[in-house]
Amino acid sequence: MSEPLVLTLSCADRPGITARVASFLFERGGNILEAQQFNDRGSDAFFMRVEFDPGSTGRERLRSDFASIAGEFAMEWKLALRDRPRRVLLMVSKFDHCLADLLYRWRIGELAMEPVAIISNHPRDAIGHTDIGSVPFHHLPITRETKAAQEAEVRRIAQECDAELVVLARYMQILSDDQAAHFAGRCVNIHHSFLPGFKGAKPYHQAYERGVKMIGASAHYVTADLDEGPIIHQSAEPISHADSPDELVRKGREIESRVLAEAVRLHLEERVLLNGKRTVVFRS
Repeated sequence: MSEPLVLTLSCADRPGITARVASFLFERGGNILEAQQFNDRGSDAFFMRVEFDPGSTGRERLRSDFASIAGEFAMEWKLALRDRPRRVLLMVSKFDHCLADLLYRWRIGELAMEPVAIISNHPRDAIGHTDIGSVPFHHLPITRETKAAQEAEVRRIAQECDAELVVLARYMQILSDDQAAHFAGRCVNIHHSFLPGFKGAKPYHQAYERGVKMIGASAHYVTADLDEGPIIHQSAEPISHADSPDELVRKGREIESRVLAEAVRLHLEERVLLNGKRTVVFRS
């Protein structure tokens, strides 16, 4: 049985795109398993994601044949194996709850990824609560003076590991503009939703002092604009005056882990398409 494929594409909106894609797959013996599309009226852009069984037609033949249609419509497109685990580089500092959650979801088969390395600016014992198994761990300390060299080493490791996605699982360092540009569209970060209201240390304690009534988290692609990249997934939940700062921290850990895991899943399944400073997310 052939392996299912995923076709994603975006281009200027015009009549006939959906029909051309469906006809293309039908004529080559493909069977559509799931299809979603979005017409952005504001920018006159078209986005589409199709899962399909290619039948007897090979992926390279499909890629070659589809290139003419893509050229006709000036598409940005990708054709990928649906079920192939993507190679993921994880970065973390001292707070390891998101890292532990991602590794757990990977181990039980919930996330179709292959962790190829873990990078931290702190020693291994700083995340001693987390069982990283045989995943290679790299301690890369960073200071103002060594930032450029440290980031170059991160790029080297990512290239050596053939990493397709970089996940900042509470990596508490700001990436330089050059680093953000290097990993554009393939680096996901998580932050609490208080930004930019409560910056710096102990944001949940700051929120407690201000009587915040909702807490949440946002997962987004990294850009040069700190914590302002295209958003992939968000969630929030109510809190009350009875919640202590420690209780806010506990709830914050849970929601950060949950939101980051969902964003990673959506990216791994080719369900996120960039739309300028926004995203189009085709949920399952």
